[in-house]
Amino acid sequence: MQDSSKTIDYKSYFDRAISYRQYLANFQAEIDMGDKSKFAEYLPQNWSRQSRLDRKIKLREDLISAIDHVDQPSNWLVITEHWCGDASQINPVINKIAELSSGKINLKFIYRDENEELIDAHLTDGRSRSIPILIQLDEDYNLIKSYGPRPAEAQQLVKSLLAAGESYNIPLHTWYARNKQQALQDDMVSFMK
Repeated sequence: MQDSSKTIDYKSYFDRAISYRQYLANFQAEIDMGDKSKFAEYLPQNWSRQSRLDRKIKLREDLISAIDHVDQPSNWLVITEHWCGDASQINPVINKIAELSSGKINLKFIYRDENEELIDAHLTDGRSRSIPILIQLDEDYNLIKSYGPRPAEAQQLVKSLLAAGESYNIPLHTWYARNKQQALQDDMVSFMK
């Protein structure tokens, strides 16, 4: 975590962030508009991944137990974008956790590219604007901790492929398909302690 996170007005970001339902509506609208950005080619596949996980994700008993043991309400803010492949794999799990929290986790989403100060306070390895980033805030919107952009094993895979000058998109999503969000669920159990 960078020192700049201490100067961030997290409440103002949270207040203008959106619900998961609105995030999905915006995502579908962007696809329907035929976005022409450099990342447009990723949108349909990310939508498909995210929709499948929204329908099928089953949380493990240890994660459900961790959710049940949440004793203090908190605010979770996810920095994300529709074009992000990792977000399509991770956001549905985060949303399911919030849904099962009986209102103890207030979850919202905010776009990275519109909020540079926020993402710059949560750079990966102090230099990369990688997403998604999950920010846990207390009831008064003070920073507790953050997580992201992906499970440690996946992060190591990406780093090793980048160091070798290779593309990581296909190997990373192959890893996600094989792992079936188990590493992410492990991380979320730890995150919630």
